[in-house]
Amino acid sequence: MATRIPMSNPATGLMKDGFYGFSWTTLLFGGFPALFRADFLTFLGYFAIAFILVVVTGGIGSFLLWIIWPFMYNKYYTRRLVERGFRFAGSPEQNQRAGAAVGVSL
Repeated sequence: MATRIPMSNPATGLMKDGFYGFSWTTLLFGGFPALFRADFLTFLGYFAIAFILVVVTGGIGSFLLWIIWPFMYNKYYTRRLVERGFRFAGSPEQNQRAGAAVGVSL
């Protein structure tokens, strides 16, 4: 189950939600959660990789991507937000847990 953590960008004042943990929406809808989060490059990349895997492995590789990607996507998305200048904006305990789960130091 994914855990939501509020994030803010001090330079722009934007607020977004970061996530960590297993992504059920990604399991059910593939790359579309990236589109809904305005993560367009990841959305396009997911479908490009899936298409290549379908062509190369006859569909089995894309099935593996469908199973593995939900374990990785939320961490990847939140790390990219941190790289773009967003900071955790929850309570200190929430921020510490999110930082540890995503692998960033606070």
